[in-house]
Amino acid sequence: MEDQILEVEVQNQEDASTIKIADDVVATIAGIAASEIDGVVGMSGGVVSGISQILGKKQLTKGVKVAITDADVVLDISIVVEYGKKIPEVAGAIQKAVASAVGDMTGLNVVAVNVHVAAVQFVEPAAEEAPAAEQEAAEQA
Repeated sequence: MEDQILEVEVQNQEDASTIKIADDVVATIAGIAASEIDGVVGMSGGVVSGISQILGKKQLTKGVKVAITDADVVLDISIVVEYGKKIPEVAGAIQKAVASAVGDMTGLNVVAVNVHVAAVQFVEPAAEEAPAAEQEAAEQA
């Protein structure tokens, strides 16, 4: 897969210079922004990301596809949603967060953020909650 590199001209008082932004940078920004949304259990990738996960490598671009043309970008994000969360609300929050983060950090015009829900996953209660429930049961007995 060939990496796309976007060249952005920055107008300065003294001269015009060029900044090059790789699509992996945009994908990393989008992946981090999406994973921070409440209700997102994880990002969904393909076979390659599954192998990296087995090998213990964390891949921040997992589940993110980037298409850059001129100064416009279209993002496709595949996620795993927590069971019980409202999927349209989670997807809407992802779209806003990703568009804002990518736009603010790169100056690119985010044309679309397409969210693909690949799976729904049950989330175990936090370790802190389980002992509290056991303690209440023991006190009642």
